Amino acid sequence: MPRDIVRMIDELTQMEKERYARHLTLPGLGEAGQKKLKNGSVLCIGTGGLGSPALLYLAAAGVGKIGLVDADVVERSNLQRQVIHGESTVGKSKLGSAAAKLKDLNPEVEVICHDVRFSAANALEIAKYYDVILDGTDNFPTRYLSNDAAVLLKKPNVYGSILLFEGQVSVFAPHLGGPCYRCMFPEPPAPDAVPSCAEAGVIGALPGVIGSLQAMEAIKLIAGLGEPPLGKMIHYDALRSSFRTMSLRRDPECALCGENQTQTGLIDYEGFCGVPGEDSGVPEFADVAVRNTTVLQLAKTVVGGVPEGVLVLDVREANEYASGHITGSVFAPLSEGMDAWVEQCCCSEHVYVICKAGGRSLMASKALRDAGVHELINVVGGMDAWKAAKLPMEEDIRD
Repeated sequence: MPRDIVRMIDELTQMEKERYARHLTLPGLGEAGQKKLKNGSVLCIGTGGLGSPALLYLAAAGVGKIGLVDADVVERSNLQRQVIHGESTVGKSKLGSAAAKLKDLNPEVEVICHDVRFSAANALEIAKYYDVILDGTDNFPTRYLSNDAAVLLKKPNVYGSILLFEGQVSVFAPHLGGPCYRCMFPEPPAPDAVPSCAEAGVIGALPGVIGSLQAMEAIKLIAGLGEPPLGKMIHYDALRSSFRTMSLRRDPECALCGENQTQTGLIDYEGFCGVPGEDSGVPEFADVAVRNTTVLQLAKTVVGGVPEGVLVLDVREANEYASGHITGSVFAPLSEGMDAWVEQCCCSEHVYVICKAGGRSLMASKALRDAGVHELINVVGGMDAWKAAKLPMEEDIRD
């Protein structure tokens, strides 16, 4: 690691004053804020869909040092959304492609390349030199790893995720008073419970929205602007052109940042997330947070009538529920909180939780579990999968 990664720079050059002219006249930022950006550093884990827009805007904003971690090569299928790469870099290192683009965009920025796979063996050593960690990953093992490294190093972790037409952004930073990623998902979902972007697809412009929001949060953190979304999850639905903000609570029982911390170092994240290694099978989880089922399995139970002792909670918004829902399901929007449903859930033998694609239902299930409900079953793929399977449903026609 270069020794000058921690040097402080007091003044802006004339060229920088010209480049950042729109920043220098911005109330709340100005020259003092631009100097903070010049002295700041961000480690971006991944140079793909989320990393591409985030890195471009971080470099354009004048963040002085940007670290890149990526061991992949550019594939043609990346170009639909990974806008930092181009046709001329197909088959070449993503790291080299991204670094060249950033240096062309802003030669004053120091780009530090970590040509390795981010792992438990190197994460702390790499991340400790940076002010902010930006999570541009697309898999659960690295997502948990980036969170845990950030918590242990007391660095803010700017989180983003995307799938299909929806995305989420938050800042996890227990040292600043907010929760960490493990507070939301203390245990990973089953390996086949959540489809990847490769399996389910993603609209190309979506990571541009989410990655740009991540860049904005990183810039705010370094420059001391505004308020980061601590304890908040910002959800974007591209098809409905809507943003929603959901509250997240810090879990006092969190193994990593809770009152009785039980994890003090990094772990085997592929094993933790059930990803098979070269010589090992997928382990069984003795204590998963929420059971999962498919829409076809749920249909066997509820098509023809929801039986006694079974509760199907649809946690989407009113307009989504009205457009089509499972007959006999109960409208219980996550945005209004789940406290009102705890008693009824506790009186049911089986509680199925469903949303549009599976993300909100996992969050609702965790909230209910934390409130003491145990017989929870998350419906993987949500109503999107239900509709794709052409299973029967009804519409709620209202005047």
